Amino acid sequence: MKNRVLSLIIACITTVVILAENYPYRSDLLWVTEPDHPDWIYTTGENAKIKISLFRYGIPQDGITVRYETGSELMPADKTGSIVLRNGKAELDIGTMEKPGFRDCVFSVVMNGKKYSHHVKVGFSPDKIRPYTRMPEDFMDFWSGNIRKASEFPLKYTKEKAKEYCTDKIDCYLVKLQLNSNGQAVYAYLFYPKDVRPGSCPVVLSPPGAGIKTIKNPMRHKYYAEEGCIRMEFEIHGLNPRMSEEQFKEISNAFNTKENGYLTNGLDNKDNYYMKRVYLACIRCIDLLTSLPEWDGKNVIVQGASQGGALALVTAGLDKRVTLCVANHPALSDMAGYMAGRAGGYPHFVRTEGMYSKEKLETMAYYDVVNFARLIKADTFMTWGYNDNTCPPTTSYAVFNTLECNKDVLITPINEHWTSEETERELLDWIKGHLK
Repeated sequence: MKNRVLSLIIACITTVVILAENYPYRSDLLWVTEPDHPDWIYTTGENAKIKISLFRYGIPQDGITVRYETGSELMPADKTGSIVLRNGKAELDIGTMEKPGFRDCVFSVVMNGKKYSHHVKVGFSPDKIRPYTRMPEDFMDFWSGNIRKASEFPLKYTKEKAKEYCTDKIDCYLVKLQLNSNGQAVYAYLFYPKDVRPGSCPVVLSPPGAGIKTIKNPMRHKYYAEEGCIRMEFEIHGLNPRMSEEQFKEISNAFNTKENGYLTNGLDNKDNYYMKRVYLACIRCIDLLTSLPEWDGKNVIVQGASQGGALALVTAGLDKRVTLCVANHPALSDMAGYMAGRAGGYPHFVRTEGMYSKEKLETMAYYDVVNFARLIKADTFMTWGYNDNTCPPTTSYAVFNTLECNKDVLITPINEHWTSEETERELLDWIKGHLK
């Protein structure tokens, strides 16, 4: 395993570009936090110390009182207090952990009546994190049966040119893929290299992040097609991405609130859960991509972030046609992890009353990414950050440590729930370096 740990520690940052990636745009305040281990990793039982600096307008803030709260990630703080900055700096011992996991420290100050905060997480023996979630005995029978049933519906789709996304290097098409006889479908943008030849292109399926929303900025990854791939970016809810953002917002407000969101819809029963159709739609998208005459007949890649990262891993686990998998900070991972007294995965069902019933917990196991990770044979690349509270690093490690395939990792500790454009480009470089 290649473990390329990029310790993007703020003390080493020397360029405006990197600063812009990690701090609020045009903020007057700049927090600098530096763990005393350069890779932000400690062994269990070892104390972690954090050096803290605070700048306003680039000037160290002397004599300022900083409040802090520290504890296991996404758990209630077990230690609170305050420190005073001297020459704009201070050092804090944030304690240790006896079990593998992450410890979070949140800092805050009040200036001119406004509260400013920052946080930093460090890991303790994270390579030893194992998922709480277990695989149901009939897991494979459940999914094999549903895939077989879904495949009985013939492959049907429409395809029209999306001229608004065509350039001198790529062509784009809006696709509507029918999923079943009930009229359910998914929409996608399909990007081709210009003047593509039959049998020449790897195919890349890119599922979306969470939410009911349009396919935002479809051209963000146009370089996949520019560099020879056919890329399919799809929307999981059957809504035409050409609808306005306002229409998507109205639908989301009506059908995706905390009480009735799609990620909770049908969670009492594994056969009725909303995400069943979504997971099967990913397989049908692979059916479409591998039916294209331009496919090279060898390379099938899945790539996504957050919910999209989860769906990439799920698809790689279920579909042996997948040859490469790339996932950024995957959601839906070890969702019941809170039962072990530690952080669990997005969508953090523990925050909604009644979501940890026996029936719901049983259903979660059939849809949890860690159980699909056990099945993956394709070469897999993952990346995540430590400061992510949406898809916490504990759950990414739970997935990565479960993988038994060839796997690579890029860890960017300072990242919250985002990846830089440079990292996004590196994902394609990794893919190109692993093509058959």
